[in-house]
Amino acid sequence: MAGTVAIDLGSSSTVVAFQAPGEAPRLLALPPYSLEPEAVVPTLLWLASPEASTALIGRQVIDANLADHQGPELQRDFKRLIGQKPTPLDQSPGLPLSPEQAGERLLRQLWSALPQGIHPERLVLTAPIDGYGGYRGWLLQLASAFNVEEVALVDEPTAAAIGCALPPGSTVLVIDLGGGTCDLSLVQLEGGEGKAAPIAQLLRLRGQTLNTSRQQLRCAKVMGKAGLAIGGRDIDRWIAAAVLPQMPIDATLLQAAERLKCQLSEQPLARSLYSHGDGRVHDLQLSEAGLTEVLEQQGLFNALDGLLEAVLAQGRQAGVTLEQIDAVVPVGGTSRLASIQRWLGARVGSRPICNQRPIEAVALGALALTPGVRVRDVLSRGVAVRCWDRRSAGHRWHPLYVGGQAWPTEQPLELILACSRDGQEAIEIVLGEPLQQQRAEVVYRDGLPQLQQRSSLAQEVTPWPKPALTLPLQPPGAAGEDRLRLQFSIDERCELILRVEDLRQEGVCGNAHRLGRLR
Repeated sequence: MAGTVAIDLGSSSTVVAFQAPGEAPRLLALPPYSLEPEAVVPTLLWLASPEASTALIGRQVIDANLADHQGPELQRDFKRLIGQKPTPLDQSPGLPLSPEQAGERLLRQLWSALPQGIHPERLVLTAPIDGYGGYRGWLLQLASAFNVEEVALVDEPTAAAIGCALPPGSTVLVIDLGGGTCDLSLVQLEGGEGKAAPIAQLLRLRGQTLNTSRQQLRCAKVMGKAGLAIGGRDIDRWIAAAVLPQMPIDATLLQAAERLKCQLSEQPLARSLYSHGDGRVHDLQLSEAGLTEVLEQQGLFNALDGLLEAVLAQGRQAGVTLEQIDAVVPVGGTSRLASIQRWLGARVGSRPICNQRPIEAVALGALALTPGVRVRDVLSRGVAVRCWDRRSAGHRWHPLYVGGQAWPTEQPLELILACSRDGQEAIEIVLGEPLQQQRAEVVYRDGLPQLQQRSSLAQEVTPWPKPALTLPLQPPGAAGEDRLRLQFSIDERCELILRVEDLRQEGVCGNAHRLGRLR
């Protein structure tokens, strides 16, 4: 089965998703590496020596009771170091692999474990927004290791927001509560009205690495960021100390504490059995209220308050207040805890919280950002619509799509048109090509399509030669009255489609109008 594989390499958990053409995306279970029933892979790697031919990864490490091994053979939390300049604290002696080597071993083994019958045409990976450049360099070198024609990259906040069905151009607060870290990012997605929507960046096409591609890095704009090295594993230790305060914390007790925590993400009371080495069996119990008390005593909520205030303060300096945030996107397993959700709801007020898919949102968004991953599927020229400007009492051109916009579009672009005079019986839709923008055109080098920018010195919009579309108004409109809702989109044939709704007719939409093919 052909399709696209997305891999979200996380600090504590890694998610692999797949989508075949015309089908819904789904997470892939990868035994013996993934957990059940979540189908996520713990980001763990245990290697006896660099020369060892095989490594234990994911669930294998947990089943072997090595997840809390203190020696250099266990590697975890290496994702944040990939592509970064190592500090003296990161250069611990005796580590068998560098962060880049550990990430490569993990991804290679996951790739080799894809279910039979799946034959990926493309692979898309995600990268942290503050390390995007370094990640890209690492993946460019790694791309040849995957037997796949196309490899693409997308930043994680954009993927998380798109995975939650937020539109391009949104301002989003992403709260990533993983196993080892808490990271808050206030970002603005690419796209929006008159701007190109986000799309994954190609690293490899038709089996060849795009070292010289002019395709721009398309990251979300960061307006605020703060983090703390506290995560789900620390909560496991706090739980273990709370339920058995006199017992030394070992790997088995931590696993029992983790089971309690996972149960409390779905129910108010959790139970788990723990067997000590002396043969005694302990029936561990913890309520949701008890977990909240533990987190309060350890100062987690105060720490989160500090991170949130730091990010919002940075946002205010960039001109963005809490009320201007379009949505809050929690990701990571820890965000599923009811106490965390209550804290978040109390802090962000009426801002919508998109917490339906905290584990898989990034991977699903990565799939949505690669609709074929073809560089040819972008506009080389933009399009604008002529509108009446009440302030200047004249017409002006309003941009719809610009060069570089990926097509077909995922969401319609909506405009509201008002009448310019009393008794107006029709509104004309006049389209034109903006010539003052930087134009993007697709050129071929060695058989590979690449984007190239060329400047245009003209300061005008050239109207399309075809006649204007006339939309009748029944009854006639009044000056200044919002009358028509226009929804523009680009279909699979690169045709500009317009759907019109008369606001006086209570949501009744007319037929779709095909306005012409774009270039």
